[in-house]
Amino acid sequence: MQPAGGSTISVQVPSSDIVFACSHCSTSFVVDAAAAGMTLDCQKCGKPTTVPKVTLEVAIDNAVKISDLQHQLKENESQRTEITGYINQLSIQLHRWQLRLQTLNERQQKLEAELAAICPR
Repeated sequence: MQPAGGSTISVQVPSSDIVFACSHCSTSFVVDAAAAGMTLDCQKCGKPTTVPKVTLEVAIDNAVKISDLQHQLKENESQRTEITGYINQLSIQLHRWQLRLQTLNERQQKLEAELAAICPR
C-alpha cells in the first residue's frame, strides 16, 4: 500500500487503481484494484483498514474529493499559522506595554516618596 504522492491526486486515475482514505486517520492511498476488499494495515497509523470495492467513477469522485479536502486542509493550516503569528505579535506588544506600565508605576512611587521627603504634610 502506497500513500498518494503530493498534495493533489490526479483525476485521471488508471482503471487498475483504487483511491481511498484510511478509516482511522484519513490518510489517502492508491492501491491496485486487485486489492479491493482486502484489509491492510495503514502505514501511517498502523490500524487495519479495508480497501473498498469501487467502480472507476466512484474512484474518480473519491480522488477529486480527497484532493479538494487536502487543499482545504492546507488552506486552513495556512490561515491558522497567519492568525497564530498575529496573536504572538500582539502578545509581545502587550508584554511590552505591561513592562512600560510597571516602570511608570515604580517611577510614580519613587517620585511621590521624594516629594513626601521634601514636603512633609
